[in-house]
Amino acid sequence: MNDRIEYCYDCTRHLRTFEAGMALLNYNDAAAGSMAQIKYHNKREYLDFYGEAIVRRYGKRIFRIHPDALIPVPVHPSKMRTRGYNQAELLADRIGRQLGLPVNSDILLRSRKTEPQKDLSPQERFKNLEKAFTAVHVPESMHKVLLVDDIYTTGSTAEACTRALKQQGIERVYFLTICIGYGK
Repeated sequence: MNDRIEYCYDCTRHLRTFEAGMALLNYNDAAAGSMAQIKYHNKREYLDFYGEAIVRRYGKRIFRIHPDALIPVPVHPSKMRTRGYNQAELLADRIGRQLGLPVNSDILLRSRKTEPQKDLSPQERFKNLEKAFTAVHVPESMHKVLLVDDIYTTGSTAEACTRALKQQGIERVYFLTICIGYGK
């Protein structure tokens, strides 16, 4: 066992209910541009690169976690209709295929439409996401999951999703994102 534990700045300041997380990149101007291209300009092919890079960097760590499933952070149905896809789900699919792990997009639902997070403070983000996610149809055999999203800024989304999953019996939640930034 490694005696050295690393925490991101956010996790040193806030108690979280998820176990740990992994991010491929720091959220800087270049990463922000790339994420905007994926989300708002249909550049889904960028997810091929990010999926491969995540598997190269974290594949062994993901196998050590041995999640029962990859669970993408859901988007609200209205966002799905507008955008036509969920970038977190597409990323999870690419990672799951490469690692031979199941992806379950039906367990975690976006049950409430929320304001866009990007202009909110950390406190406003968490309040905005209260009761925004619901976990349903969790198999009794599912105890450990890897939550997949594109960006971790303040941890509000990961925390809200984790709480919903744990309320339905998931014991351990880890998260994986392309980018990590540090909230306002």
